[in-house]
Amino acid sequence: MKKLGFIGGGNMAEALARGLIAHKVFKPADLIVSDVDAARRKKINRALKVAVTPDNREVVRESGAILIAVKPQHIGEAIRDIAEAQTASKLKGKLFISIAAGITIARLTSALGAKARVIRVMPNAPAMVGRGMAAMVRSRGASKTDEAFALRIFNAVGDAVALGDEALLDPVTALSGSGPAYVYLFVKALADAAANEGIPRNLALRMTLKTVEGAEYNMRMSKLTPAELIRIVASPGGTTEAALKRFAATGFSDIVAAAVHAAADRSRELGRNH
Repeated sequence: MKKLGFIGGGNMAEALARGLIAHKVFKPADLIVSDVDAARRKKINRALKVAVTPDNREVVRESGAILIAVKPQHIGEAIRDIAEAQTASKLKGKLFISIAAGITIARLTSALGAKARVIRVMPNAPAMVGRGMAAMVRSRGASKTDEAFALRIFNAVGDAVALGDEALLDPVTALSGSGPAYVYLFVKALADAAANEGIPRNLALRMTLKTVEGAEYNMRMSKLTPAELIRIVASPGGTTEAALKRFAATGFSDIVAAAVHAAADRSRELGRNH
């Protein structure tokens, strides 16, 4: 019996499996991955030495916990395969962890049973380089032990938190799910502006990335609030204050708030559609 099976062998599933093995949470022999794409199965098997199969039902039969990592448009097929495997093998009580975007706990438990042990997780793309941020919510049928198991999985590729309200996954999606793109946009804008001031473009990007990295580390290690850290850098009458005044005049904080709200609203809309 495998300790964890993956239904869907895409980039996120591969990153999770790689992190779990690298951090010695599981051994390759503890994992099994299903995917319809033979090339993906071959790649994952060669890279990670884990068992692979084209059959989702085999993953359900062979695993104590199943991580559903398919795209939302394929969730119906995955759930049908899970239900068929459980019925045919009379298997009940397995833990299901879903990272399928927009697929609610209610949608999963309606197919898997009202008492099904389900945990819904919103990871993000930096998990693929071991720097992810995930948030999760468990169903009524899932226990604190199940939650701790899921946290171990996602802590292997970054950080993870448990929430008590599934509705919070919409603003989570807007924050950590979409957030990397906001950072990329700001980095691009800052590097472009520096290049426009005469710094060679390759150096502008290099210097921007290091500035962001250093600021993030300083903020994370400091006991000061973000506002206090800003005040330390922004000497009265200095260059930073001049820049911050321009940010304020253009409504920078309002723009960010509106963007996050738009992303959260879109997440709610997608959840209703699924």
